[in-house]
Amino acid sequence: MIKQIFTISTAGTDPWRNIALEEFLLLNVPEDSVILYLWRNHRTVVIGRNQNAWNECRVERLEADGGKVARRLSGGGAVFHDLGNVNFTFIARRADYSVERQLSVLVEAVGRLGIDAVPSGRNDVTISGRKFSGNAFYQTGDNCYHHGTILIRTDTEDLARYLKAAPAKLAGKGIESVRSRVVNLSELDETIDVERVREAMLAAFAEVYAVPCRELRPTDLHPDAEAMIERRREFFASWDWRLGRSLPFDISAERRFPWGGIKLQFQVERGRVEDAGVETDALQADFFANLPEYFQGAHFTREEMLGALNRAIATETEGDAAVSTAPVAGLADDLRDFLTEEFF
Repeated sequence: MIKQIFTISTAGTDPWRNIALEEFLLLNVPEDSVILYLWRNHRTVVIGRNQNAWNECRVERLEADGGKVARRLSGGGAVFHDLGNVNFTFIARRADYSVERQLSVLVEAVGRLGIDAVPSGRNDVTISGRKFSGNAFYQTGDNCYHHGTILIRTDTEDLARYLKAAPAKLAGKGIESVRSRVVNLSELDETIDVERVREAMLAAFAEVYAVPCRELRPTDLHPDAEAMIERRREFFASWDWRLGRSLPFDISAERRFPWGGIKLQFQVERGRVEDAGVETDALQADFFANLPEYFQGAHFTREEMLGALNRAIATETEGDAAVSTAPVAGLADDLRDFLTEEFF
């Protein structure tokens, strides 16, 4: 039962620190509470947990322009952040975590600005069919978060300049069409700015939950908060975490489904899988991050590879770990068909 809610905002725009603070709040959220964390990043492409940065954005162009690549803990696709974008994160223990209720805060907030919005598809919130907010989800143990973007005055020219759209997403559309599917709130009302959106989110949060609300400082949760956050910032800023390893996989295939795109890669020696890789913008971050381990050591045969996939699916679904709106069970048949049709 939710007894109190907290808000925390940061003036800093370093994405690696902001993601470290988000993780700190996730790991230290009190029982019977919900935290709303509001934050902004300066010129950043944030990729999902299981994506390849080089495939999702123009890394060298972004960094030459003073931007940064960041990788988050959650799944989903790559997004562009600048100072015309506000990010929100709802953080709670599982018993108090409700995607539906959290989305209602966002819908109520833009409603206070005179705009009608609705959740759409697997992880978007739209206005008249145009996306202004993309959402993703993550859980570790009993602690969960739901985070997303709010486009206010984001530079859509920069968005197109740094992000690479997957060919499957572009088929029959083209860059201009893809860009037209997003909308800044300021396009609908030029008086809307970052501060108005912040105020609307805080007011909507208090109204929807209707319990005592107060501002939070990290040191309220742990006396060594700043040192802990700085250590994790170093991790999130590291080359290995952001850009990752690149292996010479000799067998690969990719396909796009309603739940997201996936690329499976295998390095096979003497008939056994020596290494495996998964790239995806699906929301089930932990499942896909752990999936390669199940394939390693298996004979590269239909029976053993399908058996490895089935063990991975069973482990995830039996643990009932998914907190997103698209649990693993909903994509199991697609994955089985993809594996057998593309590789065997």
